[in-house]
Amino acid sequence: MSTEEQSVAAPSRDQRFVEAILQRCAKDKGQAARLRRADNPATEYQSWEVLGALGIDLERDYQRLPFVTVAAAIAKSKATTNGKLSLGRAIAGCYEDGRESSQAKARLRRLLACDELAEACRILRPILTLVDSKTGQPLDFVRLLRQLRNFPFHTQSIKAQWAQEFYGQPVESVQEGAA
Repeated sequence: MSTEEQSVAAPSRDQRFVEAILQRCAKDKGQAARLRRADNPATEYQSWEVLGALGIDLERDYQRLPFVTVAAAIAKSKATTNGKLSLGRAIAGCYEDGRESSQAKARLRRLLACDELAEACRILRPILTLVDSKTGQPLDFVRLLRQLRNFPFHTQSIKAQWAQEFYGQPVESVQEGAA
């Protein structure tokens, strides 16, 4: 089997993580409750047992924050499967006017103004809550996790992806192995 075939056959770390969180939330309501609190810095430590068991390095913010943010979003959304909705499209989908909405544009601009991962994750918290309450369909959590993990290394590229998703242009994602 070639390496290309192996990469297609084997799920990525991001896919395995999202599937594990989805399964844990479905099976254990206590873990789901702890994960829902993961995106708040004051209560994030409650999710460390789950994240540590999944091999997440809890000491390094740039490694921990993407997983914490996505785990909390999954737990809050009560999703049962990974969705297909990209973040940019989800933000536009929260408003009647879609990408023409001034509120949607303001939220996107605020996200695009972020230069650091910690800031982006902090700004994403209310956006992800809004998306869950307004869109009625689950996000592509694997894609979002990959984007957040690559944010410190490919900041402009990730922001360009979010803008393209929002404005409806086709988007190429950063390859998993890029970081």
